[in-house]
Amino acid sequence: MLKRRSGSVGKAMAMLLFGFICFSFLADAGIVAAQDECLPTRCGNGTEIRFPFWLKGHQPDRCGYPGFELTCSPSNATEMELQYPITASTNNIVIPLRVRLGIYEIDYKSQVLTSDRITVPECLPRQVPEVNSSASPFGVVSVFSTDGFSLFNCSTSSNNGTRINSRIGWPLPCLSSPAFQVLYLDSFYSISDFAQPSCVKMYNISYVPKAVFTGQEQYEHYSHYDYVRLNWSKPSCANCEAKGEYCRLKINGTNDETECVDIPKQPGDGSSNKKAIIAGVTVAVVVVFTVLLVLSVVFISKKRKKEQQKKFEKFLEDYKALRSIRFSYADIRKITYQFKEKLGQGGYGTVYKGKISDDTLVAVKVLSNFKGNGEEFINEVGTIGRIHHINVVRLVGFCADGYRRALVYEFLPNDSLQKFISSGKQLIRWEMLERIAIGIAKGLDYLHQGCNQRILHFDIKPHNILLDQNFSPKVADFGLAKLCSKEQSIVFVTAARGTIGYISPEMFSRNYGNVSYKSDVYSFGMLLLDMIGGRKNFHAGADDSSQIYYPEWVYNQLEKGETFSIQIDEEKNSKIFKKLAIVGLWCIQWYPADRPSMKAVIQMLEGENLPIMPPNPFASSKVGKTDGSFSTWEGDSISEAIEGNC
Repeated sequence: MLKRRSGSVGKAMAMLLFGFICFSFLADAGIVAAQDECLPTRCGNGTEIRFPFWLKGHQPDRCGYPGFELTCSPSNATEMELQYPITASTNNIVIPLRVRLGIYEIDYKSQVLTSDRITVPECLPRQVPEVNSSASPFGVVSVFSTDGFSLFNCSTSSNNGTRINSRIGWPLPCLSSPAFQVLYLDSFYSISDFAQPSCVKMYNISYVPKAVFTGQEQYEHYSHYDYVRLNWSKPSCANCEAKGEYCRLKINGTNDETECVDIPKQPGDGSSNKKAIIAGVTVAVVVVFTVLLVLSVVFISKKRKKEQQKKFEKFLEDYKALRSIRFSYADIRKITYQFKEKLGQGGYGTVYKGKISDDTLVAVKVLSNFKGNGEEFINEVGTIGRIHHINVVRLVGFCADGYRRALVYEFLPNDSLQKFISSGKQLIRWEMLERIAIGIAKGLDYLHQGCNQRILHFDIKPHNILLDQNFSPKVADFGLAKLCSKEQSIVFVTAARGTIGYISPEMFSRNYGNVSYKSDVYSFGMLLLDMIGGRKNFHAGADDSSQIYYPEWVYNQLEKGETFSIQIDEEKNSKIFKKLAIVGLWCIQWYPADRPSMKAVIQMLEGENLPIMPPNPFASSKVGKTDGSFSTWEGDSISEAIEGNC
């Protein structure tokens, strides 16, 4: 299942990559097209039109800034309609006068536009003081015809009904009525020059072309008559122009943000076509490569699955000789009553209680996480299927239904040893603990010496020791086990196997020796030390007890002959305690050659007398191997240990 999912994930990732490339290409193409639409343009031979201005009818409004819309007249003149910024002195109000400017020149660096004509649909509004308007995006830089005007209201009744004529004042018919005339006077004239007793000054207007008052188009190039210059402050693109770049609206920006870009190439200069060709070829190569990659992933995945399935089927064919029952997944569901009663759960999967047809209780381990072609599953089935020993758990059968895996064991009602030694109480009598230790040792000795092939467990710990109704121990969980011939001197492992706290030193560093069956001996020694007190229940009685290594503390107490903090009622129980402790210390010697075999361990555990104390494995002065004093134990001399068996 894991491999199939991995293959599916690989294909999905490849297709996602392909889709992302295509999307990126289309997105890039869209950006290029958008940039082409916004390339600089002109009306005939007029001034260049680019951001913040845009040409209506030729470009989308996103090419420019709000309020900067230009048009081309029928004669290809560049024009712009805007609200001319007229400010009257009365309350400094802004008059909303719509005008049409003829654009003569745009200076993008200085942010100034020059108009050579102005068309006013109607003259100045009649009710100036009541007018309110929003601000214009443009400000007046200069008006060549005048600096401004003053407006006068002249009563015709005071002049006997005759209209006033002045050599320095001009009437505004659109603001006048039969009862009065409105005259405007260039601001550079003095009021004394305009001596009209019937006239009252209304207000001043600054920087406004004369066409505003006449309501007629003024069109005289370079006459300095109505030559108007306007500037803008927002958007500010002067910094881009100063760097020799163009300005544009920022892609995916907010609040009309702008950014600087390289000056775009005009169509037809050749470079755009080259870039397009290069981009097309690049995309084609990437697409072809992606397709080939997807096909390769699919092919390799299918080939690997077939090889793994063949290997697994061959294993199952060879396993028929062992005569274990092969269950279907439907059988597993039936045996466990639809997985009704859960006994435990771990990283390997979940264990359920079940019953087979002959009313035999079983424990069913349903695997939910296995590697490769199910290496741990094959290890367990192939290893434990060969074993028939009272101190090794019995495999009743297995399930290999497609990608579903399960192992069916005999049911052991007293759970694991871990439950009893981690409770904080002495739940098992010392005599029983001694028998359990001997039973575990015999089970391991059988694995190391009793089979046609030597079996190394590599994961001895309290969790993997199960107890039957009589508290007889059984070694279980062979997922990390390894088989080798009895003549093989070295076991090759690619990584440390086992559980931290029970793994032998040589698993981490070959400086201590080669990995062999002595690695199981080390784990068994740590198990014995757990059984007599448990590191979780350990109290050294010192302020720095958290810094003391429990096995080292046990060794120091034994060597000094001091009493232990663990409660022991009878003398014979104290002897059992010391025996288990001494054997455990023999087993956890740092160098494999200094550890006894399991056969020698059984002799020590079953002996009447206490074993001799081992060398101190924690002494800082310890260098090299021991002096061979351990050769008193049968079948385990130093020379044999150095030569090594698997």
